[in-house]
Amino acid sequence: MKNLFLSVSIVSVLFMSCDDNDTNSKVDDLMVVTTSNTSGKASFTNLSDDNPVSDNFTLSGTDFDGAYFDNDSDELIVASRTNNRLEAYDGVNTGLNGGSTTLELAYFSTSDFDSPREIAVSGDKVIVTQDQSLANGNVSKILVYQKSETSFTLLNEYTVDFKVWGIHIEGQSLYAVADLTSDIVVFNNFFSNINGAITPTKRVTIEGLVRTHGLTYSSRDNVMILTDIGNAALDNDGAIIVINGFTDVLSSTANLGTIALSNQIKISGFNTHLGNPVDVSYDNVKENIYVAERLFSGGQVIAFSKPKVSGNQEPKSFRTEAGVSSIFIYRVKR
Repeated sequence: MKNLFLSVSIVSVLFMSCDDNDTNSKVDDLMVVTTSNTSGKASFTNLSDDNPVSDNFTLSGTDFDGAYFDNDSDELIVASRTNNRLEAYDGVNTGLNGGSTTLELAYFSTSDFDSPREIAVSGDKVIVTQDQSLANGNVSKILVYQKSETSFTLLNEYTVDFKVWGIHIEGQSLYAVADLTSDIVVFNNFFSNINGAITPTKRVTIEGLVRTHGLTYSSRDNVMILTDIGNAALDNDGAIIVINGFTDVLSSTANLGTIALSNQIKISGFNTHLGNPVDVSYDNVKENIYVAERLFSGGQVIAFSKPKVSGNQEPKSFRTEAGVSSIFIYRVKR
């Protein structure tokens, strides 16, 4: 079944986007990928179409968090919360061309974690976070796998002293969310760590933020974008926080210090459809923000123009997607 994107201002809208890898081309098709933790489906939407629709593919399970698509290998990588492992699916482009609505599970990792929350990919390295829970002894972990054409091999397993959620890898620096707090952390020289307990290079508090969940960074714009789910039980108190000149702001903030409201631009309020925004992606070409909103109307994929001032900003577009849990954007040549 295909979902039609709804525009707030007009019925037909031309979507433009890019992935978090900061690439740019005038002839690329622009795609958004989402997963769900209720439907067991992944969706692919061509944002270049005048009336974008979503192709939905059934995966091997019902609950997924984190997604990455490699168009060169035609592989979708997800963290399965159903099976507690990384999974790689192929045949996406065939399905997008009308061949199938089910993706074939090509290979998967060993089950080294329980309750995964996010993945990040750097070259042949795949990073996954484990959220602490009773099932895993209340241990928060960050794991690194090496990906080949047919396998995931566990390279490193780290424990951290905070409840971890979203992550973003930028070169050798790993940014991570400290869930249940207003804090984010950075691990410099992340891949140089040896197994065991690791400590962030810096941890900072985001003033005014209640509970952070998702984050993404664009080196091209030097902008960090964070999501705030507020009270997890409420569907109207979420927010998006934009920090321009982020590396300078972070550098000038002491460890355990606070990034002030004066360094932030915030989207919040009833008009935004933000209740529990759990993941976020950013188009640095058109300066659009794409959000996986988990709670409002049962789940929505929402697009915003990057704000210049704080306010109760209406979305550029939105569509319903039950249980949406992660979002990823990429480009593909026509």
